Amino acid sequence: MSENLDEIDLRLLRCLQQDASISMDELAGKSNLSRNACWRRVKRMEERRIIRSRVALVDPEAVGLGLSVFVIIRTNAHEKDWLEKFEDAVRTLPEIQGAHRMSGDIDYVLRLRVASVGDYDRFYQRLIAKVPIADISASFVMEDIKDTTALPV
Repeated sequence: MSENLDEIDLRLLRCLQQDASISMDELAGKSNLSRNACWRRVKRMEERRIIRSRVALVDPEAVGLGLSVFVIIRTNAHEKDWLEKFEDAVRTLPEIQGAHRMSGDIDYVLRLRVASVGDYDRFYQRLIAKVPIADISASFVMEDIKDTTALPV
């Protein structure tokens, strides 16, 4: 394991990935540590940015964003100016949950959350108004078989 993490650190990370609201006393008990030793390890991992943040995971259906979309982008432009415009667009469009530059035939993959196909179309119109794209296609998720934020530590 990288970052000099031992088995206790990994156990703490597994617990926190399941429920970051767990009390320090309960986390310490699950890790066979004293409360203070547990707190010091968690703080150290936060300081080293191993733990980047603690967040609430919101049910997309409950907030009206039930449609998950993967967008495949190919571009003919690879100049610095185009890249800056694209990165700016990605950062400012709130529907985008993930954006990845890829190897191979695909240049970028975006992961979105929207309410409907119509909302996706409005997103698409805003994106292409911000940056020219040679080819874009979308695939709509029919069923989430597995969707997790937990890393296999």
